[in-house]
Amino acid sequence: MNARTSENASFVAWRAQAQQAVETALSNWVLPGAPAGLGDAMRYAVLDGGKRLRPLLVLATSEAVSGDAAAAMRAACSVELIHAYSLVHDDMPCMDNDVLRRGKPTVHVKFGEAQALLAGDALQALAFELLVPGDASVPLGLSVALCRLLALSAGADGMAGGQAVDLASVGKSLDLPSLEAMHRRKTGALLQASVMMGAATGQVSSEATAQLQRFGASLGLAFQVVDDILDVTADSAKLGKTAGKDAACDKPTFVSLMGLESAQQYADRALAEAHDALSQTGLVHRDVLHSLADWVGRRDC
Repeated sequence: MNARTSENASFVAWRAQAQQAVETALSNWVLPGAPAGLGDAMRYAVLDGGKRLRPLLVLATSEAVSGDAAAAMRAACSVELIHAYSLVHDDMPCMDNDVLRRGKPTVHVKFGEAQALLAGDALQALAFELLVPGDASVPLGLSVALCRLLALSAGADGMAGGQAVDLASVGKSLDLPSLEAMHRRKTGALLQASVMMGAATGQVSSEATAQLQRFGASLGLAFQVVDDILDVTADSAKLGKTAGKDAACDKPTFVSLMGLESAQQYADRALAEAHDALSQTGLVHRDVLHSLADWVGRRDC
């Protein structure tokens, strides 16, 4: 077995262990006891699906900076709850009107629109609750920092603002800077926040912090471009969501703007920039983050 194969095997083992740890923590924190079936809808939205990329970025970055492992797990789950809530709302008829997510019916199809709306609201609230535990197991200053990072990435200057631009852009042509700006908010902000929340659990120099921010931003763009490519090249069964939806809804994408081959080249450049930024951090234990970046930029589903 060569060194590269061994490294890949090590990452696969780390990823499987971390995914299971996140799944267990989410199951313990997203309880079924919320009234009128709300807990069931919340658990349906969160559990048993997804790559858990955002939590993995939190955990890997925290490990790279020798951070607080307990705080990192709370941060990892909080990011995933925000991501899950956004998918629940995005899939509803008033927005993207999707019926398939993570290989199963979307929450509003399964539970009705009102329950889906409430489930998303409750997941968003729970995300911030996790960052401020009642037992003070997370230092107050760290709780504040984590809450601020998450709020900024999810709000009007982040994910929600990006989704607003996305909806307003249906049927329109965007130039590359406008498309990049939209996706830095809609997709990239939460991915970048995942990296920075992991970094916040440890001690990081200002220089390393700046490079980690660049890493997260570049990785967010790479993720979105690959997502646009897969929407064209993969089928619904493999994606676990409706393939070809962007074109059907006449949404501007990197593929519609520059074509498939150029979009792939763009994704490769963004991935290379992510790796370069990570190398410039000076962090010793960054192999898992490099492997996560490749997992994002080379994925086929």
